[in-house]
Amino acid sequence: MRKFFLAAIAASVALPTLAVPTMASAQSAREVRDSSRDVRRDQRDLRDAQRYGSQRDVRDARRDVRDSRQELREDWRDYRQSHRNTYKRPAYVGPRGYAYRPVAVGHRFDRAYYGDRYWVRNYSTYRLPAPRAGHRWVRYGNDVVMVNTRTGRVVTAYNSFFW
Repeated sequence: MRKFFLAAIAASVALPTLAVPTMASAQSAREVRDSSRDVRRDQRDLRDAQRYGSQRDVRDARRDVRDSRQELREDWRDYRQSHRNTYKRPAYVGPRGYAYRPVAVGHRFDRAYYGDRYWVRNYSTYRLPAPRAGHRWVRYGNDVVMVNTRTGRVVTAYNSFFW
């Protein structure tokens, strides 16, 4: 009887601790989605304030957009931190003569850097938006960039995306 009570107490302590990480990660993904929605709403309010409001309304709306973007960044950082294994990738092996240099929007890649072997096909796993027609998500070092496959120009760049 004593062993039964000890096992019941141990189970009551262990089960909530095992259940918390799954609940926290699901909540974090929802927080990211809600924060994205807040940013869009605040941007819409800013456009309305710029059209119809006073300078004070515009200033307040800009502050709201800035605060919402900061909240989104924090939620995204927390989400990535709680899903570290998803963003951990094997070592990057670039094309011949590869030397990493940080890139920004507008940078033009040589075709060898955005070939089929560097495409990020499962972009939804990483919570990246779907690429537009004629564009691809490409891994470049630990960065992920959206490249226009016709011109080789970088359209979007997320530096230090992978661990």
